[in-house]
Parts: sequence; C-alpha cells; structure tokens
Amino acid sequence: MAEINARMVKELRDRTGAGMMECKKALQEADGDLDKADEILRTKGLASAAGRAGRSANQGLIEAYIHFNNTVGAMVEVNCETDFVANTDEFKQLAKDLALHVASPSAFYAETVLLDQPYVKDDSKTIQQLLDEMSSKVGEKVAVRRFVRYRLGEETG
Repeated sequence: MAEINARMVKELRDRTGAGMMECKKALQEADGDLDKADEILRTKGLASAAGRAGRSANQGLIEAYIHFNNTVGAMVEVNCETDFVANTDEFKQLAKDLALHVASPSAFYAETVLLDQPYVKDDSKTIQQLLDEMSSKVGEKVAVRRFVRYRLGEETG
C-alpha cells in the first residue's frame, strides 16, 4: 500500500474541494493514485447528490446578468438548503455563471432543456453536472428553480 502524505491529500483537496478525511480515505482506497482517488470522490459525491434530490432547497440567490451592449439580459434563481451555503463565494459565482449561461446567444438554448445543455464556460459538462458538482462539494441539494432570458426586440414566451 502506498504511503499517503499531506501533499497528496492537499493536491486532491485542491482538485475536488472534498474534505481532508474524505481525500485521505479515497487516496488509501486508490492506493495513492490521485486520478483514481479523484474518480472515487466524484462517484461518491454524485451518489450522495442523488440521495439529496428529494430534499427541500428554499434558500439561495437570484442573480442577473446584463450583456455589455445592454441588449441581452438574464435572471436565474439558484436554490440550496441553507443560507450558509447561499452566502459562500463559490455559490455566488455559480449563480453568476448560470446567469451568464442563460444570457449566452445560442439557437441550441431554445431547443434544449437548460439542465441538459453544455455549460458555456466548459462544454465538456452539462449544467446538471455543474449543479451536481456543487451539490457534492457543499453537501446540499443545489437546483435552478427558474430563469428568464430577455433580448431587445424579442417577445417573451
């Protein structure tokens, strides 16, 4: 069995945002392989996020984004279970990123449900995967409750 040192635990924590003990356990389970440990944590995190799906998320933020030319704007309500999580910088950034995503121009936007869309800042993951990752990190249900996009001259439906 590989020796697990503090540097390895720190590197895995930086990659995943998971707690120190969870990182140490995952590294032990993966025999010191950082990539394997990362995958173990993600799998466990997604499984626990699925278990939180039925829980109530009535805290959160409403975030707005207005494009620099003032012709496109969006508002999004992102919910979590506690105001503690809602007030973290990471959650606030998630809300801002989601408002930007909703405002982003795309014919794809109208054709596909928001949660299934590729994330505008990283098209290797969907919006649902982004929410699941945040849920895994904070240990709470994270969900988009509602959103709206406005474009100057367009009718809203």
